[in-house]
Amino acid sequence: MTTYDERASLTDLTATVDRVRSSVEGVIEGKPEVVRLSLTVLLAEGHLLIEDVPGVGKTMLAKALARSIDCSVRRIQFTPDLLPSDITGVSIWDQQRRDFEFKPGAIFAQIVIGDEINRASPKTQSALLESLEERQVTIDGQTYELPSPFMVVATQNPVEMEGTYPLPEAQRDRFMARVSIGYPSAEAELQMLDVHGGVSPLDDLQPVAHAHEIVKLIEAVRTVHVAESVRRYAVDLVGATRSHPDLRLGASPRATLHLLRAAKASAALAGRDYALPDDVQNLAVAVLAHRLLPTAQAQLNRRTAEQVVEEILQRTPVPTGGQQHAYGALGQNTPAYPQQPPRRI
Repeated sequence: MTTYDERASLTDLTATVDRVRSSVEGVIEGKPEVVRLSLTVLLAEGHLLIEDVPGVGKTMLAKALARSIDCSVRRIQFTPDLLPSDITGVSIWDQQRRDFEFKPGAIFAQIVIGDEINRASPKTQSALLESLEERQVTIDGQTYELPSPFMVVATQNPVEMEGTYPLPEAQRDRFMARVSIGYPSAEAELQMLDVHGGVSPLDDLQPVAHAHEIVKLIEAVRTVHVAESVRRYAVDLVGATRSHPDLRLGASPRATLHLLRAAKASAALAGRDYALPDDVQNLAVAVLAHRLLPTAQAQLNRRTAEQVVEEILQRTPVPTGGQQHAYGALGQNTPAYPQQPPRRI
């Protein structure tokens, strides 16, 4: 049975996240689902990739999220002449000490904004691999731990845009989720003209949460229970991508882990200390699609990775009758999962 401390943690999480959400939505109008996914990735200890055409607010979203939390923030403007040492840091010879001194790079911050990440060369992009996965940097045989919480929010333009390099598969796999902001509605765009027409709303944005609060919330998310049936459902979804005829590269085991962590964070945001199949379903496209590589024939047929994931969601059986959620797993009888309606492509 859930303890008082666990319930208090979830209550604190909801209140803190509501403040951050309201702060970000004051800058990014009309995109509540995008803001929610960003917060889900933050609490799931992941990294977020924002991909869309220029001018829709990718960098604005990253800045608003960073400024809403009182923590260290660094921005990296990825350009073709950016070097890996600009990101990770470099050891410089100190004449007075007669020894090398390490100068940290821009990655040494709690929230790192990587603006237009795919405009740097693949060599420079690869400098992020260790940081994204292991939350550390190794320079000249010395390993340096990165601060906690640590999140990279990277923006990129579609690969069809001029002057871009495609992200390596290994790097895409290290981003927990990818989101596209999309064009705003007419009403939201009209409101944007009123709000952004004079001064930038980022200028007045003040932190509404502290870094140590986020660390505690992340620890609370880790305690969210996931029943075996939900874990198996996530494994079935990811496994289906590896044998789908329209894909030449399916999702990795890391993708399964990211999907499960994101589902736990989504459940916590909903005020639950247990995850449901709905949490996995709602996040599957954002967590899996950017890791998949369609076959040449699928590309000729204009089949996207998102469409393939939606098809897999429709075909994969959802855990229903006879299953129990967290309390049932701990010995208290509870209702079974409700019957899930079939998804539509």
